[in-house]
Amino acid sequence: MNPQYDFEKRYRLVREVIETIVLTVLMFLVIRFAVQNFNIEGTSMEPSLHNQELILVDKWTYLFRPPARGDVIVFVAPPQPSQDYIKRVIGLPGDTITIINTTVIVDGITLKETYVDQNNQGNMYNYKNIHNMVVPPNDYFVLGDNRRGSSDSRDWGFVPKNNIIGRAAIVYWPLQQDNDGFLTNVNSVFANVHQGGSALTLLSDEFVVISSPVVLLTAPVLLLVFLRRRRRYRRQPLYTSNSLPTTPTHKNKPLP
Repeated sequence: MNPQYDFEKRYRLVREVIETIVLTVLMFLVIRFAVQNFNIEGTSMEPSLHNQELILVDKWTYLFRPPARGDVIVFVAPPQPSQDYIKRVIGLPGDTITIINTTVIVDGITLKETYVDQNNQGNMYNYKNIHNMVVPPNDYFVLGDNRRGSSDSRDWGFVPKNNIIGRAAIVYWPLQQDNDGFLTNVNSVFANVHQGGSALTLLSDEFVVISSPVVLLTAPVLLLVFLRRRRRYRRQPLYTSNSLPTTPTHKNKPLP
């Protein structure tokens, strides 16, 4: 056996093992630091999320953009720091919030909240008199979709930005109750509310796509496939000018 060929073969094997280990570690870090699973306890987000559902929370997106109206977020509960709550973002820093019975008004725009079931409508905190309440800087106003059974900003106030753990992105178990794994996009509910800088919004939307949990989880696998395909192409034999196969020619045969 050619010693040089044997050395190259062992070198490729060692390199493949190292690449596999590195990519495995990378996938572990992505899962550990960018995505976290949670178990829903309670019915405060009905009908969007159900009791005992298991969800994946994307902790990566908000490194690139702030939370947006309509996002379902998981956060450390201000009234009970030992617990984590899940609610929907309704008001951003600087927004003016008014709630009259069950009607929610953001910056003068009355919301037509398609994610709220009329059977779950209600406001046990109507006595709080939320009228032209301005959301402070770095705070968010959140509500549960089940308005008659949710402890939220109507009760205990705003969610500080530092309390936010991440954005609920995927329901992964079970897949039998009113969802196919992904939360419904509700951007249209807030379309008429002042959006701020359009350039920033566009950039944020792009980052949402790039940093979704599915992409994050599959990126290391795709990278591994790419590297191995690239290496396989490099192994294909190359012909030099002295080794190219030749075709016999007939000097006396006329060319067509």
